[in-house]
Amino acid sequence: MAALRRLRQCHPTGIALSQFHTSSHASAKQHYKMLVLGGGSGGISMSARMKRMFGAGNVAVVEPSEMHYYQPIWTLVGAGAKTLTSSGRSTASVMPSGVKWVKSKVQEINPDKNTILTDDGTEISYEYLIVALGLQLHFEKIKGLPEGFDHPKIGSNYSVETVGKTWKALQDFKEGNAVFTFPNTPVKCAGAPQKIMYLTDAYLRKTGKRAKANIIYNTSLPVLFGIKKYADSLWEIVKQRDLQINMRQNLIEVRADKQEAVFENLDKPGETKVFQYEMLHVTPPMGPNLVVKGSQLADEVGWLDVSKDNLQHNRYPNVFGIGDCTNLPTAKTGAAVAAQSAILNRTISRVLKNEKPDRTYDGYTSCPLVTSYNTVILAEFDYNGQPLETFPVNQAKESRIMYHMKADVMPHLYWHGLLRGLWGGPAPYRKILHLGMK
Repeated sequence: MAALRRLRQCHPTGIALSQFHTSSHASAKQHYKMLVLGGGSGGISMSARMKRMFGAGNVAVVEPSEMHYYQPIWTLVGAGAKTLTSSGRSTASVMPSGVKWVKSKVQEINPDKNTILTDDGTEISYEYLIVALGLQLHFEKIKGLPEGFDHPKIGSNYSVETVGKTWKALQDFKEGNAVFTFPNTPVKCAGAPQKIMYLTDAYLRKTGKRAKANIIYNTSLPVLFGIKKYADSLWEIVKQRDLQINMRQNLIEVRADKQEAVFENLDKPGETKVFQYEMLHVTPPMGPNLVVKGSQLADEVGWLDVSKDNLQHNRYPNVFGIGDCTNLPTAKTGAAVAAQSAILNRTISRVLKNEKPDRTYDGYTSCPLVTSYNTVILAEFDYNGQPLETFPVNQAKESRIMYHMKADVMPHLYWHGLLRGLWGGPAPYRKILHLGMK
């Protein structure tokens, strides 16, 4: 249960979790020209860029965890196509050399005093601040969780503690309902809750169990996917593979001992329906990082309040944000972080010169919608929900090349490009074109 209690911690897109390291906690008051909060994908990428801008000795990253995970690959880990081990590396190995790693948890941010407080009581002051603290997972908002994960047949690809349970549940499936959920909150990688559904369908067909399975996707949303071009293609796949989609259904309780999941009809509040399951994949409710929410940096809901154009804070000009912790009105994905990192780098360089930011973020984000063990629909779009496709093909069609990109090319670019501050920009996938992936 101790491990499951950690499910309530916040995790950025590329996340970090504790293991062993020799560095000591901060103990005395410190000051840095550039302080980065969070050692996930946005934090590490920006710290690498800030090292080049400010010099290594002037940059610090506050991150308590000693393992960094490439979370986008967990969709494939949950389906047995990749190992959990392959998704993680030590935080020490991805931290830019020479940059100070403050191995503590952020407890408080005080932008009026340009200081932060860590959980060991250390006060750190800064001239400039980048907030990259990710969002908060809230399994506990579903009655019966997280303790329900102690039972078999239930998993979640959204946590290092539970992604292996998804694969175990899939392997152990015999017959009955395989149920997949999408919560009534913002989520990171909004395609992931249904990707595991398509992979489950493919696995059960491969193992001869599909005829005895009912595959059910209960989503709180009124649509299958938010961008019509890709949603139309997904609906065709749903029909071809006999998948059951139920709209406006929100998971409110798991009775793991009885293998029952209780959903509320959001269009008829108070009306509930119980689904018996042989396998259940839970996408937890999510919300703002609690440290950000409790600070003056938050908007009225609790997200980091930044300009949608340049990622500078709307009230504190020496504060900037990136990734899942922000209120940017675009999908929260790793590809969005890659696009944002180049914009934010340019914004900060202009601010240092007392010049106005001159690059505008268009909301670019991407979701490689895995539809089988060898196909992907690559959705790319902007703030307005308009497709912003990189490749000279119709990306709404299933593609084997796009699967290879998702499974093999993107992890390489993540570890060796994004985290080193060498990859990103308005259309980050164009890097793959330069590698000959046409």
